[in-house]
Amino acid sequence: MTFFHFPKDFKWGTATASYQIEGAYNEGGRGMSIWDTFSRTPGKVFNGDNGDIACDSYHRYEEDIELMKKLGINTYRFSIAWPRIIPDGDGEINREGLDFYHRFVDKLLEAGIEPFCTLYHWDLPQTLQDEGGWENRRTVEAFVKYAEVIFKEFSGKINYWLTFNEPWCIAFLSNLLGVHAPGNQDLQTSINVAHGLLVAHGKAVKKFRELGTTGEIGIAPNMAWAVPYSKSREDQEACDRTIALNTDWFLDPIYKGHYPQFMVEWFEQAGATVPIQEGDMEIISQPIDLLGINYYTMGVNRYNPEAGVLQSEELNMGLPVTDIGWPVESRGLYEVLHYLQKYGNVPIYITENGACINDGIEKDTVADYRRISYLQQHMIQVHRAINDGINLKGYMAWSLMDNFEWAEGYRMRFGLVHVDYRSLVRTPKESFYWYQNVIKNNWIETRTDMPY
Repeated sequence: MTFFHFPKDFKWGTATASYQIEGAYNEGGRGMSIWDTFSRTPGKVFNGDNGDIACDSYHRYEEDIELMKKLGINTYRFSIAWPRIIPDGDGEINREGLDFYHRFVDKLLEAGIEPFCTLYHWDLPQTLQDEGGWENRRTVEAFVKYAEVIFKEFSGKINYWLTFNEPWCIAFLSNLLGVHAPGNQDLQTSINVAHGLLVAHGKAVKKFRELGTTGEIGIAPNMAWAVPYSKSREDQEACDRTIALNTDWFLDPIYKGHYPQFMVEWFEQAGATVPIQEGDMEIISQPIDLLGINYYTMGVNRYNPEAGVLQSEELNMGLPVTDIGWPVESRGLYEVLHYLQKYGNVPIYITENGACINDGIEKDTVADYRRISYLQQHMIQVHRAINDGINLKGYMAWSLMDNFEWAEGYRMRFGLVHVDYRSLVRTPKESFYWYQNVIKNNWIETRTDMPY
């Protein structure tokens, strides 16, 4: 048996997102978002599900904070719904929305839980999308206005800030592959959106500094690690492109002030260019204080000219997979954390990591041992990285509870707490109690009786 001890000041937490858990889509002065629209579009979301009710956390947040206290976390990552604050994206401020988040943050603080706030987790006000969304510089300016409102309201209460969650998903999954809202399928559009996001990020960071807002600010990309199927140059380059589109495409501009040249040239060959305006790169490369990393899986990739714009094909290697089909391979997290060192020894938080395990309630419990095995493996990789001297400050499991899983609707469950979507009853799973023990002890005792 092996014990892995974590630093005394290590932060343990969980994470959620506003549209996935809040519900109350037409209450409290909230405006419509692109996900309200997308989920009502036939064929876009499994079973026609939507976030109208979700986990009803808008009304049940006190119950959810009690669950957090029981779990023992000392930080909680949540996102603020822009349409609750400025319903049309760029007009009047909705005091009722701000008051809701004040009540929520105050309850977190009373419970001794550090708020970790994401400004944008995908719920763009629909009115802004109607005018071009992130391709339109008006949306960039509207985001800065929204961010300024939040910074002024919560400075002194919130000390950890993220501008954007998973910019690859916002830009490419949503506007090249069309899987998420708004559902475009165009390479140039996706590159325009990615650039707009980065300009908005930089301007928000600049505003954060100007206002003297308390705390630290960063961004949370999702990291996809890929290893080549063979030692061929083509396979290695396919992996380089896969990694770069998630990581370098967004972090090189922030940390280095320019896009990765080999990707710029790759996209130009495909007929797409980055719409850089004068001063953009200076704005984007504002210094940030921390980096959030969302990691779920890694792939074994090979070159395939038919495999989309990147010509990079992920292979089924026969590894165990979670119920959403993602391979369980924790080594990728360790590799990602070392890869990021090229940007310096920046403070890193794992802002999402978890497994889709769809086990249901049997005899008043959810025996999700596959999730425990997944979490154990990945937390040990976190420990390895810390042992190597990587400046890793905290870990947040995705997710506190089962919720609306975007295009998958409610059929995919990532939670430590089971949610019955009819009754909205919350039931902690076996993984909840396992994680509770990890947090209490601040160490992991490896178990060998896990299914993976």
